[in-house]
Amino acid sequence: MWLFDDLGIDVGYVILGIAGIMFIMIILLIVTMVKNSGLRKKYEMFMDGEDGKNLEKAILDKFAAIDTLEGNVNEIYGNIKAINNQLITAYQKVGLVKYDAFREIGGKLSFVLVLLTADNNGFILNSMHSKEGCYTYTKEVVNGEVFIVLSEEERQALEEAKTNSSLKKLAESNQ
Repeated sequence: MWLFDDLGIDVGYVILGIAGIMFIMIILLIVTMVKNSGLRKKYEMFMDGEDGKNLEKAILDKFAAIDTLEGNVNEIYGNIKAINNQLITAYQKVGLVKYDAFREIGGKLSFVLVLLTADNNGFILNSMHSKEGCYTYTKEVVNGEVFIVLSEEERQALEEAKTNSSLKKLAESNQ
């Protein structure tokens, strides 16, 4: 106490200051305990989950589900690649011209149908309708070329298929 006397400080003020600091510390301790209690309740509720389910198990289950979905996505991606590879050989381009094969028969009952792949490989199907019957002829198309003489209707249908204009017309008519 002699230290405070030498400095000219009353011991009562020192005790009062220390008591004030302790009071503030007790209040801060109580506030911290209340916050900790609320946080602990939230933590326990978070960890318990639904029906006492463990949070760690729930997270592991979700990761397993994600792994399964990732496997499914990879499988679907592989299937799409296979379909795209097969689609190259599928008939994608169509040309169709209806015409009158003979002057005495009207109504445009004859037709030329051209089916081509993306590489312009395919065939020409020419169906000619007459009084005696219906006659069908085919011609092979390789890389967009035919090595047999074509009629005007066959040439027109082949060009239509190569430019894929019939599919464009079909798409436009559906809009």
